Amino acid sequence: MQYTYIVECRDGTLYTGWTTDLEKRIKAHNTGKGAKYTRNRAPVRLVYYEEYETKQEALKREYAIKQLSRQQKLELIHSRQRETGSASGQHS
Repeated sequence: MQYTYIVECRDGTLYTGWTTDLEKRIKAHNTGKGAKYTRNRAPVRLVYYEEYETKQEALKREYAIKQLSRQQKLELIHSRQRETGSASGQHS
């Protein structure tokens, strides 16, 4: 399974990425071994994710989310929270 995800950083900024292991990736972000962007912004908190069958699908979605404005990302996060009642969501 491939995941596209959004984390909220300590400073309130949002970071979007993709991974094959969400738990491991969040731990990497929080120990300074994740993306350069999150190294000085830890801890991060997973606020959104989607599941995909292929890396290509996950990367395509990551790119699409990165093109959104901050407000659009927040709306995406909040719409999924309303649907699922949790911070994270799924897509297949």
